[in-house]
Amino acid sequence: MILSPASEDEACELVRARSASRSPVRIIGANTRSAIDPTDGDLLATTELTGIVDYDPSEMVMTARAGTALADIEAAVSEKGQFLAFEPIDLGPVLGTAGRSTIGGVMATNSSGPARFVNGAARDHLLGLRFINGAGEIIRAGGRVMKNVTGLDLPKLLAGSRGELGLITEVTFKVLPRPQTSSTLVLSCDDDAHAAKAMAAALRLPLSVSGAAFVPDDLAGRVMIGNLPEEGAVLLRMEGLTASVKERAEKMRIAMAPFGPVAIADHEASITMWNTIRHAIPFSVDRKSFVWRISLPAMSAHRFVAAIRREVKANVFYDWQGSLVWMETSEGLDAQLVRTEIAKAGGGHAVLVRARSRLDSRSFDPPSLPLLALSQRIKAALDPQTIFNPTF
Repeated sequence: MILSPASEDEACELVRARSASRSPVRIIGANTRSAIDPTDGDLLATTELTGIVDYDPSEMVMTARAGTALADIEAAVSEKGQFLAFEPIDLGPVLGTAGRSTIGGVMATNSSGPARFVNGAARDHLLGLRFINGAGEIIRAGGRVMKNVTGLDLPKLLAGSRGELGLITEVTFKVLPRPQTSSTLVLSCDDDAHAAKAMAAALRLPLSVSGAAFVPDDLAGRVMIGNLPEEGAVLLRMEGLTASVKERAEKMRIAMAPFGPVAIADHEASITMWNTIRHAIPFSVDRKSFVWRISLPAMSAHRFVAAIRREVKANVFYDWQGSLVWMETSEGLDAQLVRTEIAKAGGGHAVLVRARSRLDSRSFDPPSLPLLALSQRIKAALDPQTIFNPTF
């Protein structure tokens, strides 16, 4: 059953009733991010809680209800020459879901794209929110400026909690001026380790790189466009004022020449390629395969990939200067193998994004006992009857 309250008050009544009967619910936006969610219970959707409540372009702050479509948010700020600098991901193409991603879902999953290593994650742009706790009470936290955050920073706590601590009904976040133009240096490369070294060298330069990714040969045809060669390549994005981008791109071309042949992608090609990487479009072709999203140290991620490839055939591409691995396999992987190889690579975590059946996407990243104990205490304080997305 899908429950879609038409107002915040109606949502409060629904939560109170569920708390009294101890009946769990799974919180969703448009259900575009949870193809293998492990939680039992009816669905509690925010799709009727829509609309931009307030937007002040001069202050670069927006408040919107949780069910507002991400596309509508991005369109509204784009009209004013602004954008969401954390580049939220839309997993709809990968999961094959028909709904439109919501701003509440973005914040609840801390969804962040290629610019995260420069601009921060979604939670770093979240200023305040309203949410309903497990007792059906409305709680307001944060505000419209960072200095309003005192004591326990509940907005940061709720960001990335995936609906386990409360039902987010409204969010306030900052936006930034959209770069005037962008350019991407394309460095031909067919080796994962060499790509990691090239990206590390590029990021050490004072050239303000806002995106660093590596697409190997087997996926290049799904990313490269126009006259760019369909071969493995490191992609280095620079954004800003036109004159500055042109100068930095030329300096980057000279600096990267020792690593291999280079080409420069213009603004339009750059946007297309980075949107493809941002939304993991290369893995939207075969929806029967398994897709993982794995965070690792940038300089050792390729060793993790090599170890996995010794066990199964895997297609991968790297984002966040190599510290984020998107991986697709035709077969499932043993959870212990993933944990072991992550530990060997220096630590990190993995999330199973897509599978053929309803699996526990967190089984690859069990929390430590101290972290689990802390999480349970927070859960007990905000959701004492454990009705929201119970996974602890």
